[in-house]
Amino acid sequence: MSYDRERIHHHHVTKVGYRNRRRNPPHVAVLVLRVHQPAPQPHPARRSRGAIAPAPPATLPPGSRRRYPAPYPASSNPQASGKARKLKDLMIKSDNRICADCGAPDPKWASANIGVFLCLKCGDVHRALGPDISKVLSVTLDDWSDSDIDSMLEVGGNSYANSIYEAFLPKDHPKPKPDSTMEYRTKFIRAKYETQDFLKPSLRISSRSSFKSTTSVKSVDNNFSSTSRKDVSDDTREFIGELNITVVKGTNLAVRDMLTSDPYVILTLGGQKVQSTVKKSDLNPVWNEVLKISVPRNYRPLKLEVYDHDMFSADDIMGEAEIDLQPMITAAMAFGDTSRLGDMQIGRWIMTKDNALMKDSTVNVVAGKVKQEVHLKLQNVESGELELELEWVLD
Repeated sequence: MSYDRERIHHHHVTKVGYRNRRRNPPHVAVLVLRVHQPAPQPHPARRSRGAIAPAPPATLPPGSRRRYPAPYPASSNPQASGKARKLKDLMIKSDNRICADCGAPDPKWASANIGVFLCLKCGDVHRALGPDISKVLSVTLDDWSDSDIDSMLEVGGNSYANSIYEAFLPKDHPKPKPDSTMEYRTKFIRAKYETQDFLKPSLRISSRSSFKSTTSVKSVDNNFSSTSRKDVSDDTREFIGELNITVVKGTNLAVRDMLTSDPYVILTLGGQKVQSTVKKSDLNPVWNEVLKISVPRNYRPLKLEVYDHDMFSADDIMGEAEIDLQPMITAAMAFGDTSRLGDMQIGRWIMTKDNALMKDSTVNVVAGKVKQEVHLKLQNVESGELELELEWVLD
């Protein structure tokens, strides 16, 4: 005989019921228990070494900010992924592969609001300054928010930040080295960022907020545009100033004819192209010739090309280079009217492996005018150097 089945779940045990068995004595019931095994769970996908964690959901709680796992964001958002790629590209530039303050190789830290990459020792000093002066993040361990990435991209890296923060660095005040004492390192970093001893006094940040909020390219350009913006039609360009470029001389230029060349220089910017005169049979020409070119608001590097003039065939290239205008224009806009200033240095374009500079190029106020001497080693050619002088003229 069999009783009605009653199923009670408790710790994976089910009471099935009582059932008389013929082999048991009369009136003796046997309790039958059935143990339920948990349903097998699918094995979690094995994550290969170096795999990236899944991106956070696209919808975030109100008021929250999207944050990215270090070292670089991984997101299904194309805009966020684009920022990640730009940050990675910024970090691998040669001037960002050393510490901005002491030159130690392979920096693993960054100051997001100042926009520089730092070694561990200098990062510790920056951290001691407080986040209102320097917000220190690890490029491999910390999460990066959208605003952190934007700050780094806006400043442009070590060379651009140093061209402002070290514009007035005295020759008798050397930067720390990787093996410098912590005392000297701290003294230099505090002077550079906290008291801002190497900036022009009028540019020093009394609120101690950040580099980018006061002297970055973007904010300077915005301040400048409020007083100098022009109303232009759709078929005309908007210019923010003009460059007077003196092509001074060339040295040891490449041979393209029989033992010599007939060189001339072409400068290109924003669809504009200007050309120097041709120097006949001269590998060390002296031009001292002024070429004028207007600077559009969305300017790019000034492209320079040297050619050999031929009468009966296409002109041969004798080398090329690019001139970064950002240090000069940023400094000029930050200082405004320089006509009443004494002679002084206000900026610097730093020589790196990524540019054609033969030495650092300083931006100076000379007789009230903003000028910059540039010494270039021509690229993609066997030999050749070129010397120019740039003068910024406010439009």
